[in-house]
Amino acid sequence: MSVPLKVKPNAEPLPQLGSAGVTLDGRYLPPPEDADGKIWVRTSRLIRRNSEDLYRAWRDVESAPLWQEQIERVSVTGEKTSHWVMGSGDKTIEWDAEILADEPGKRIAWRSVGGESENAGEVIFEPAPADRGTIVTVLQMFRMGKLASAWESIVGRKPKQAVIENLRHFKALLETGEIPRTDGQPHGSRGLVGRIKESAYGEKIATPPGLNRKAS
Repeated sequence: MSVPLKVKPNAEPLPQLGSAGVTLDGRYLPPPEDADGKIWVRTSRLIRRNSEDLYRAWRDVESAPLWQEQIERVSVTGEKTSHWVMGSGDKTIEWDAEILADEPGKRIAWRSVGGESENAGEVIFEPAPADRGTIVTVLQMFRMGKLASAWESIVGRKPKQAVIENLRHFKALLETGEIPRTDGQPHGSRGLVGRIKESAYGEKIATPPGLNRKAS
């Protein structure tokens, strides 16, 4: 069982259900409830690659712009620290991050330590039954207050949906080397329901470049 991440250096440990990999009777326990300005999201994907390959790809933070939406660049600043820039047009959000736990092939936990985004996360890599690949489970927390509108205006979708989409992009990239995209594909008027879904799910957001295109 993995040890829950900590959001701040002196914070009390999160309850056990805060860990991405905690299970009961073979099922994941729910993530913590949104409260006190924090929102939580957990999502899982079966990826047909071994856990070591997936761990190395996730740990290479400078490659994050290849599969994470609207991450413009990530710069390694130390053995376990990095600087992140997210942007859209002339708007940007920047923050520093540090790795709290690093278990090769198994788990990575991190948190922001300064800047314009307060977030923390954990990713677990677990071998799937019958050698079918690896189950990747991500738990992330965002503290949303006055930054909420700024985040959503830049990212174009709510953080919970962004985490789900980013794991989907990660799966596609690691399995095929590219990320499916619909940019530029024509379609007719989508009507009111279609426009609401487009806004809710951020369908106009640029797809990350993957390996076959250069990241900005």
